[in-house]
Amino acid sequence: MRYYGEQALGLIETLGMVPALEGADKMLKAADVELVAYENIGSTLVTILVKGDVAAVKAAVEAGAEAAAAIGKLTAKNVMPRPIPAVGDIVSVHDID
Repeated sequence: MRYYGEQALGLIETLGMVPALEGADKMLKAADVELVAYENIGSTLVTILVKGDVAAVKAAVEAGAEAAAAIGKLTAKNVMPRPIPAVGDIVSVHDID
């Protein structure tokens, strides 16, 4: 799913794929958000990115971060309310389509 900058962007970063998948599952079930991309950064770090309205993304990131931390190591979480459209070029390199 391509990100164009008109919505909030949220992410969680974990150590390993299993907590990332658990976090992604909880994020998508917790609020009305869409999966934008996932990124295997290296050193087993995995980032999951979602988009939606600000409140939904905040709720999704909190739920995903809590779920990921419960079964593994959460290294970061962030919500960016409507970042500039150029951010879409960065986060959509490995978009889900």
